[in-house]
Amino acid sequence: MGNQEGRIGVVTGLVRAAFLVNAVYTESAREYGITSQQGQLLCVLMAQPYGMGELSAVLGLAKSSLTGLVDRTERNGLVRRESDQADTRAVRVLLTARGSELAAEFYAETCRRVDKLAVGLTAADRAILGDLLGRIVLDNNVPTVFLDSSYPEPI
Repeated sequence: MGNQEGRIGVVTGLVRAAFLVNAVYTESAREYGITSQQGQLLCVLMAQPYGMGELSAVLGLAKSSLTGLVDRTERNGLVRRESDQADTRAVRVLLTARGSELAAEFYAETCRRVDKLAVGLTAADRAILGDLLGRIVLDNNVPTVFLDSSYPEPI
């Protein structure tokens, strides 16, 4: 391998990074007593309430799967449904007070854990990685399933 030792390609790096982040996300969700899908739902709803059709598109779930997810999360008292003022046939999903509190805690802890994954990078490397990943996300029109972290970069 010569001077390429320890280097991996883009595909391998992205796939392994996705598994790594997903494992952190799943572990964090489990500690908060929710599934990782419920965690995703809560994080999406932190930004604003969504209609069921919008949620289906953002989360990449079939409507039947989304209905089950919202039902379970609603039974846990974390979200509620309300009629859409603009379209009385439509329903919007929003966080309850308890859901908002849990979402904020889960989000902050998950950000902290994901941030630790890059602890070995310099500030300059972190900025480059953020720029490159941001371009990939934007080029692929990835929905906002996780808000931009307000965590300061480590010095």
